[in-house]
Amino acid sequence: METVKNHFLGDIGVMLGSSMRHITRSMDTIITVTIMPIAFMLLFVYVFGGAIQTGTDDYVNYLLPGILLIAIATGTSYTAYRLFMDMQRGIFERFKSMSIARSATLWGHVLTSLVSNAISVAVIILVALVMGFRSSAGVLSWLAIAGILALFTLALTWTAVIVGLSAKSVDGASAFSYPIVFLPFISSAFVPTESMPPAVRAFAENQPMTAIVDAIRALLSGQTVGNDLWVALAWCIGIMLVAYIFAMRAYKKRV
Repeated sequence: METVKNHFLGDIGVMLGSSMRHITRSMDTIITVTIMPIAFMLLFVYVFGGAIQTGTDDYVNYLLPGILLIAIATGTSYTAYRLFMDMQRGIFERFKSMSIARSATLWGHVLTSLVSNAISVAVIILVALVMGFRSSAGVLSWLAIAGILALFTLALTWTAVIVGLSAKSVDGASAFSYPIVFLPFISSAFVPTESMPPAVRAFAENQPMTAIVDAIRALLSGQTVGNDLWVALAWCIGIMLVAYIFAMRAYKKRV
């Protein structure tokens, strides 16, 4: 059992290293992922921020959690794209003839997404600090924030795996993130939900982005998180588990 486990972990390490080399050779992927969220942050803080009433003095502090989710949603779309291209190039067919764990290839892409999105998040937080973002969060709060963002990344990445394995065209694989990127705009990410019309508010308050944003925002400001943390974790873990099951089914069907 220990030998099989070590073999599996070793295969994942090889796949992760291979995927990360592609990322480092093409840094435009990370640059592209970070540019759009940073542009949104600049636009809303310096153009719209003065007209938006959030009950806080520093709008960048209010805005940052939603920007991080948009960055992660954008970044996971590259997982779907890379998987689709691997399918088209017959990469998975080649691995079938090799002594390698079948799911190691998928895990390599998933962990690559986790690492690359972590880099993007770090860059965006640094830009936010330059723009005036400040946090009273302690070490434990930052660890909780990192955990939530990691679970959110894994949930979206496994969903992207389904799309990458099932898409019929490169455009279909790349368009995966569009609706997810749009969701933070109908949440508490940019404005309080109390300012929304009743129907929109009902949707905003009961979709996953609002709970995740509110939990991260409370942790960043050193406030009591309350039920938002557990709701956010439930959404992330639930989506991740369901997506993982369907991703493995799609992988077995295609490969």
